[in-house]
Amino acid sequence: MPRATQILRKSRKVVEDLNLLKVLQSEISHELSSNSFQDENIGSLGDFVLDWNSSRSQDVVLRRKSESGEEVAVSALLSQKTYDTEGIFPRKLLMKVCVKRPGLSSILQFDCGVSEKGVRRSDFKIRSAYFLQSTTVPGSSIYRGPLFSSLEPQLQDALKEYLVARGIREDLTNFLLLTLHKKEQGQYLDWLQKLESFVMKDERLFSAVAG
Repeated sequence: MPRATQILRKSRKVVEDLNLLKVLQSEISHELSSNSFQDENIGSLGDFVLDWNSSRSQDVVLRRKSESGEEVAVSALLSQKTYDTEGIFPRKLLMKVCVKRPGLSSILQFDCGVSEKGVRRSDFKIRSAYFLQSTTVPGSSIYRGPLFSSLEPQLQDALKEYLVARGIREDLTNFLLLTLHKKEQGQYLDWLQKLESFVMKDERLFSAVAG
């Protein structure tokens, strides 16, 4: 009797693994056929260069250096939330823009959000602006500046134009939205395929599928 129970347990495990494998293969087929963002081609880097885009990380980093020596660095990644939208991008971006002036040790950092506006259009909003000392890590009690939304609208607009003048325009935010959504989709597909391969490593399951 214990022998029969053991066989039943093993059989149940194979059935459960087979079901998981079928679901995985269905999801992989769906991702390959839907190919949501692969045919899109919107946005451009402008004067920026792509400095970091590892297949293992969620973010990208862009850099630009002007003739005056001013440096602008942009890092961006997808937010965790998804949104109902009429466009093609379900998630917003979290974007940081750092501006460093020659001869100054401090860096002006802007924390921003990027979202699609309509179809194949995008815009960014500044959430905060503060100074960082390039050689130190700020503590939690350090004053970073006022709440951005509490600033006078004229000052908010002027700070946004400051970034626009440094290349943070719609072409760039479109490029980031497309690049990061493509990146996330590719990483998800790679994860599914690795999970499929992991499940298939079970010799009993492989035999059941082959049979």
